[in-house]
Amino acid sequence: MIIFPDDIFNVTREKHIYKTKGFTVKKLICMVLFSMLASPVFAQDRYIADELFTYMHSGPSNQYRIIGSIDAGEKIQLISTNKETNYSEVVDSRGRKGWVESRFVTRDVSMAVRLPQLEKELAQVKSKLANAEESANAEKAGLVESLDVRNQQIAELEQNYSEISKQLTASQTEIRELRAKLDTQKEDLLLKYFMYGGGVAGGGLLLGLILPHIIPRRKRNPAGWA
Repeated sequence: MIIFPDDIFNVTREKHIYKTKGFTVKKLICMVLFSMLASPVFAQDRYIADELFTYMHSGPSNQYRIIGSIDAGEKIQLISTNKETNYSEVVDSRGRKGWVESRFVTRDVSMAVRLPQLEKELAQVKSKLANAEESANAEKAGLVESLDVRNQQIAELEQNYSEISKQLTASQTEIRELRAKLDTQKEDLLLKYFMYGGGVAGGGLLLGLILPHIIPRRKRNPAGWA
């Protein structure tokens, strides 16, 4: 907060003393009326507008001496308001009591107060965002790892299926070959059976034709066999 040097205050005080030398009863009555017109209220929190700094006077108009200044955005306590002069009686953060123009007193929280709050909220939002991003990255990494494991398992299953398919094909080929070989052996066996049977039948027929010629017949006796 800006404070005027003592020499400025002294000059202002001298001017004020010069003006107050001609104080009359009328002026005293006016001051009483000013104080009566001022609307006393409970002290309320207000703020000086952010666009400027304003002077603090010792009374409810700019005719009173300047006792200091209040920085823009500073929090003050509103004591009362003089509607005739549009000045408000306030107490600043240093405990100084004085009057400032009412148009510079606002209910809105000043940027000087809001900015740290906004920065704090922004930091919290950034922190939450960073945590959310970290969680998302961790979850993404877990999903990628899980996907890699699944892909590896699928590749192994495909490889096993390929090997099993090859083995099945080889087994089917071997079975077909064995069946073909068995069928051939059956045919050969049947052919041998036929050949053996034909040979036996032929030999028996041949013996049946030859034996009667080899073995002499006995002559038949009229009384019976000789």
